[in-house]
Amino acid sequence: MQLFLSHLQSPLGDLLLVSDARQYLHALEFTDHRARLHRGVRERYGTAELIEALAPAPIAEAMAGYFSGELNALDSLSVAVSGSDLQQKVWAALRRIPAGSTTSYGKLARELGFEDPRAAIDIGAANGANPVAIVVPCHRVIASTGDLKGYAWGLHRKRWLLEHEKAVPARREGPRSAMLPGF
Repeated sequence: MQLFLSHLQSPLGDLLLVSDARQYLHALEFTDHRARLHRGVRERYGTAELIEALAPAPIAEAMAGYFSGELNALDSLSVAVSGSDLQQKVWAALRRIPAGSTTSYGKLARELGFEDPRAAIDIGAANGANPVAIVVPCHRVIASTGDLKGYAWGLHRKRWLLEHEKAVPARREGPRSAMLPGF
């Protein structure tokens, strides 16, 4: 399988994206998680060849739109990720959470038909295994208490994304750039 590795800039740090010839996203990671990206590609696609390329225009434009405030700009992007049946169900459910809103791990588990409260743990694990940051919006899942729990790419990024989407109130600690060195 031939996949393309591209670089994009974002207010949260540089991104690495893996796409195919159909312009489907297979992975989207922050560059400081490069090892996770390569490990995930190996696990999911074996010996797939990663070829450096420019980001496909539709993906680059959608990402730029999202970061400039068009919060639904990512909804039309196609994602092709492999995972267990549970992961696939969770990742599809994540894409149905509208920008500007959140859900809890327990609520997501119940929506997927799980009645055992411990299923929230499995939902959290599937959430954490999400290979497509931002586009598959696992950042929109929070604890039932409203606390921001776990985010593979760092809680500072989860908070920024939720503040950007106006899903949580902005902190009063100063400008967002104070939270992210270099921005």
